[in-house]
Amino acid sequence: MTTNTATCESESKVEIVKKTYKYELLEDVHLALQPPAGSKGETLYTQGSFKYFHYGCDGHSDAGWGCGYRTLQTAISWIINRRSGRTAMLNVPSIEEIQRLLVRIGDKPARFVGSRDWIGTMEEFFVIDSLFDIPCKFAHVQQLNSKQVLKQIREYFVDYCGLIVMGGLSDTASKAIAGIHLSQTAGCSLLIVDPHFVGVPSSKQQLIERGYVRWMHSSELEGSAYNLCFILEK
Repeated sequence: MTTNTATCESESKVEIVKKTYKYELLEDVHLALQPPAGSKGETLYTQGSFKYFHYGCDGHSDAGWGCGYRTLQTAISWIINRRSGRTAMLNVPSIEEIQRLLVRIGDKPARFVGSRDWIGTMEEFFVIDSLFDIPCKFAHVQQLNSKQVLKQIREYFVDYCGLIVMGGLSDTASKAIAGIHLSQTAGCSLLIVDPHFVGVPSSKQQLIERGYVRWMHSSELEGSAYNLCFILEK
């Protein structure tokens, strides 16, 4: 496992404008999910509100390539709420604004703006760092279900009660980790918030029933190395 903790000194001059969405985005979808059935143990959740961003939620057609942007938007909404009254940043950037930010800091060429190029956990790390000037810890892990990594994730929730963004090398679908459940009998499960929903969700329960907010047992995570971005915001 390799880790990197850094803060970017580049000041972004990309204007992040106020958004009007066609419908009210759902908030705190993770709290509607009960701990795994029949599995007593310790359950830790992300604390602080966040909005659930998903494919097409702002009218931008990004199904098939925009999951990294949507996970990043969810994370940014959490940071803004967590820093309420302590940040001038009040608006979640659009996909195009995120692309402009990445060009601004030198990570992407100018042609990236307006493209359908996807972003991964590293780019999410860069954007969070440049917007908020807070440290993030980036970790590349070969086995997400190893005892060492799961211990690190638990310690993060104990210390920060935060939100982790993740993406795999073969499991390339970006998603967020908004909780962890540990049981002596059933092992460890991670609470996944998946941005791949298309359409207008009718309720948090619909997201749960369709698997977009779910507990994922560590045994399901064996097939891919993963990149994790731990947002170190208290």
